[in-house]
Amino acid sequence: MEKSINYFENPGKENTDELIKLVKKRLLGSNIKYIAIASVSGETALKLDDALKGEFDDIVILNVTHHAGFREKNKIEISSEAIEKLEKRGIITFVGSHALSGVGRGISNKFGGVTPVEIIAETFRIFSHGIKVCAEISIMLADAGLIPVDEEILAIGGRATGSDSAAIITPANMTNVFDMRIHEIIAMPRE
Repeated sequence: MEKSINYFENPGKENTDELIKLVKKRLLGSNIKYIAIASVSGETALKLDDALKGEFDDIVILNVTHHAGFREKNKIEISSEAIEKLEKRGIITFVGSHALSGVGRGISNKFGGVTPVEIIAETFRIFSHGIKVCAEISIMLADAGLIPVDEEILAIGGRATGSDSAAIITPANMTNVFDMRIHEIIAMPRE
């Protein structure tokens, strides 16, 4: 089997449109039923949905946003209007604790040091921040029972806004995190 990886020169939202084109190309002839996408505002998830309309209507898109308190104490960043807009399109929005930081980050913030989970996150960041996000959101959605752990999904991530990374992953629940498999990297930034 021969597959190609697209490398963006730099990370960032300027890669979003091209990444969505690459995702569409990879979906052709695949058995992928679920796409996990990290989008704090929901805008990138809507852009993905627009691009897939008519061709891949049977694929379930799941939008993962930041947990409450990520930036501001007890505040969810995505608006209720955005969630409603996503739901009208059949896109599920998941708000939950980050699988690769969560309580561990709270411990590090209070006492210093680093937790094993943070080491796992940094290991994924060796590839790119977006690849770390792809792995993380697949764990989060699996733990919520929203995606299967026994079949491949497509995950899309980035850093801050937009998307620059995509991968084909067989997710795992947090309790079996090392059963996760990253089968293919579709795209990622070089820097």
